Amino acid sequence: MASSILPPEGEALATGWEPGLDPADSIVRQAVLARASWAVDAPRRAGKPWYDGATWAGGILGDRGPLTNWVVPKQPVDPASVIAEAARELPAGVPYLFVSAWPTGDLRPHGLALAGHPPLMVRFPGTATTPPTTGLEIRQVTDAAGLADAERVLVAGYPFPELQPFEPHCLYDTSFLEGSTVWVGYDGDIPLATSTAHNAAGLTVVENVAVMPAARGRGAGAALTWTATTHHPDHPAAVIASDNGQPVYARLNYHRLERWTVWVRP
Repeated sequence: MASSILPPEGEALATGWEPGLDPADSIVRQAVLARASWAVDAPRRAGKPWYDGATWAGGILGDRGPLTNWVVPKQPVDPASVIAEAARELPAGVPYLFVSAWPTGDLRPHGLALAGHPPLMVRFPGTATTPPTTGLEIRQVTDAAGLADAERVLVAGYPFPELQPFEPHCLYDTSFLEGSTVWVGYDGDIPLATSTAHNAAGLTVVENVAVMPAARGRGAGAALTWTATTHHPDHPAAVIASDNGQPVYARLNYHRLERWTVWVRP
């Protein structure tokens, strides 16, 4: 019985992580490759440092904190080798997030600190969901002024303490809109909430969701998340959630898929 299920001798068996494999081979593969795209797209467009290879991708938007800079393994390789390559390919001494879909072991000897094991949550297209509502007017960003509003909300509402006091272009160059879509929720002309969608590998990454204190409890976070989630309605959407944020995504029919591992290079 056992011999009958063995593959023919010499036949290559797919692991699910070969560089040339269809991204849609699995939803986790799509999420990994979309996250890798998110890591490099904005730095590449803005002329900042970035690297995209067979085993990992990473980019550096700034030097004032790790949250703007990502390193993402694209295959289940030795994390130490990725860290060593990142030290060669990216600017020295700049902090970044190391975001892995796989358990990594202890990376403290390599100068990283554990940030946590956040859940990857996915919403599949065609899922019936009652859209959330908010009293804010949600506008898609099309110009530098709108991007500045989105940045201001993200820095203060997320928050990004390392980017305070706020300075325009600390996160977004106008070229950002060539690879991602940004929305801002306004009360009159006052920006109070924001979200971003980045689509790659047939999946939408929902990121940079932030709400100012004045808009919390008004459905703004859910509504802005929904806008980004459904921007590409035929594609699944994914978020790396916090444990506290899971209920918001669950109400939008996101499902916990697995936990990832996040380290910080301070």
